[in-house]
Amino acid sequence: MTDTSIFFDLSALVATLNFKHLRYFWMVAKSGTIARACEQLHLTSQAVSGQLRELEEALGVELFRRAGRGLELTDAGRRILSYAEEIFALGDELLQVARDQTTRKSLPFVIGIADSVPKSVAHRLVQPALQLPEAVRLICREGRLTALLADLAVHRLDMVISDRPMPANLNVRGYSHLLGESDLTVFGTAELVKRLSGSFPALLDGAPFLMPGDDVAVRSRLEQWLESQRLQPCVVGEFDDSALLQAFGQAGSGLFVAPTAIASYVVEQYRVSAIGRIEVISEQLFAITTERRLSHPAIVAISQAARDEVFGKRARPDAPIDTDVARPSVPPTRMPGRGEHG
Repeated sequence: MTDTSIFFDLSALVATLNFKHLRYFWMVAKSGTIARACEQLHLTSQAVSGQLRELEEALGVELFRRAGRGLELTDAGRRILSYAEEIFALGDELLQVARDQTTRKSLPFVIGIADSVPKSVAHRLVQPALQLPEAVRLICREGRLTALLADLAVHRLDMVISDRPMPANLNVRGYSHLLGESDLTVFGTAELVKRLSGSFPALLDGAPFLMPGDDVAVRSRLEQWLESQRLQPCVVGEFDDSALLQAFGQAGSGLFVAPTAIASYVVEQYRVSAIGRIEVISEQLFAITTERRLSHPAIVAISQAARDEVFGKRARPDAPIDTDVARPSVPPTRMPGRGEHG
């Protein structure tokens, strides 16, 4: 069948297919391989391959051809990909109008927030969007960055907030705008801090510690800093979600880090003390959009708030550091670090 045969009626396509076929096709097209698409979809290769075969049979065309170890779109596949992206965008608009009759009276703003972004920072960044003269209906989605970027590419999201720029290996058009950066502060409950000896940062050695998960951009830099200081805290937990990490910190399960820019909020909200600052590590936050120049009023408001209120020229400590930490009259027993045995 020639490429001209794919000028099919859009209504016939919708009647024959479902969004699942197109979604899997889109993900494979953007990922370049079925294996990478399966990782992002959390499905087996058999399931995805089966959906692709059904789509090709329904359309009567070949969508991919082998290119080395990966796949590349045929001419027909490229044309169908453009249709798929239009269908996703139109379908989302239809559902949005059907679910909320107030859509015409307010400006929809759908934002994705990566799991690794501190939720307290995200709240302070996004809040100004609700204070615009024009009414805004805020819709927040959370998830892994790759999944959020997939939704951004098909216009299901207006923006993604992430702690890292958009990965270069994704075949998605997008632009990463730096919102700001802040160094880190270490926090802990008063009861936990009393059990530690020495001054900061030496008191981290052997102390129970809540480590950001592998998906958190600052994780590797924090580990490198600890190694450079010859500090070996006892990691009792790892968390991709910052809110969950801070909840365990509030319960006294271990020391934890958060951006210095929100130190006052963390101290007040979680009833912990700021015990030391790591100025050589910066946590960055990015706004990822499909447009080079920011034009959506809500995105502009977020960018301005980040620059003027949340981060400033560079994050300044907004909570005092507790300099009277962990100096009991009787030194406590040192907790074993990694690789040690009690």
